Amino acid sequence: MAPGEKIRVLIVDDVAETRENVRKLLQFESDVEVVGAARSGKEGIQLAQELDPDVILMDINMPDIDGISATESIRQKSPYIQIVILSVQGDQNYMRRAMLAGARDFLTKPPSGDELTSAVRRAGEMARVERNKTAQARVAPVVTGGLPISASAMIGLSQGKIITVYSPKGGTGCTTLAVNLAIALHNEDTRVVLVDGNLQFGDVAVFVNEQGKNTILDIAPRVDELDPDVVEEIMIKHEPSGIRILASPQRPEQAEKVSADQFSKVLNYLRRLYAYVVVDTAPILTDVTLSAIDSSDAIVLVTTQDIPAIKNARLFLDLLQTMGVDREHIVFTMNKFDKRIAITPERVGENLKQEIRAVIPLDERVVIPAVNRGVPFILDNKAQPVGRGVFGLAEAVRTQLASIEASEAPVSKR
Repeated sequence: MAPGEKIRVLIVDDVAETRENVRKLLQFESDVEVVGAARSGKEGIQLAQELDPDVILMDINMPDIDGISATESIRQKSPYIQIVILSVQGDQNYMRRAMLAGARDFLTKPPSGDELTSAVRRAGEMARVERNKTAQARVAPVVTGGLPISASAMIGLSQGKIITVYSPKGGTGCTTLAVNLAIALHNEDTRVVLVDGNLQFGDVAVFVNEQGKNTILDIAPRVDELDPDVVEEIMIKHEPSGIRILASPQRPEQAEKVSADQFSKVLNYLRRLYAYVVVDTAPILTDVTLSAIDSSDAIVLVTTQDIPAIKNARLFLDLLQTMGVDREHIVFTMNKFDKRIAITPERVGENLKQEIRAVIPLDERVVIPAVNRGVPFILDNKAQPVGRGVFGLAEAVRTQLASIEASEAPVSKR
């Protein structure tokens, strides 16, 4: 929040003792102001309109209107208000329902003081961002005659583009997508290099059955004196696909030998030689991963239908906001999509205010054997749904990059 600006909080709980305890936890925070308290879901909806708070701390179990229904109602009328659900029930079903209703966070009662204030501050910051967006949308002029995607795609790429594949939750299939995406993007006109940015436990070389060869340690120490011939010699050449691979160190302790600055310089050098630099990353936001994100032209943010993965994607989107990264650079992707599960890409995109651009279906019969064989499935299963999903992702990335370049190109004056 701006200096001196307080986060306005409304408490909604049918138990008077709980309302008072939450108020006491917040009363000594200089940047937080409790502006009101409601005794029911219905009263909470009414006070939300009257008091216009930044954050609502919402109980989930109330006699008239439950907290999830109240959340949905409030968010429909005032989408910038951020709601933190408080519940004695800590199970996944409640969390899933709360998030789909538009809740910002989910805390189990009774929350600790630090846990509560941290959630309120995170939600307060997001409320400020959303309010500013709403205000800007009201005064922004209507622009017509912009380039359609089909026209912008004709502009072409002025230099190689760095595409970072990242998920803040392990097990979402980042490496699988990075490897197969790199191959899908590669052709004679757009050469691709795949960089393993998981320096401690990277598996890119294993996924293509090329482990035990040159690694980034052969480039990083001399990044300021590289030439194309040296780079080409060090790269692993994956003959079946034609892509080049820069593998991670072979031992975890060797990761410390590559600094974030070196890694960033390597990526920016490679973009001079290749049309696309695809970077696989670890879930932990190390300095190296942050340097890759900072250098990226596009970020493929990967989630699944699991609630923890969706929650972490939300937190990462918030972090990008504070880092000043435009959401236009994100290609939000749902991997391992199972249509039998009720959590749809559309609902997740709507809830997180970030459209899901690509959906990769779940197909363990194709993906797992491909990983174990070290043969990317895109080579043998292009016609399978999972193969078509990766090609759809590649097209989404190309379109997004072309659109970004068109929007950033200087407009000629007549």
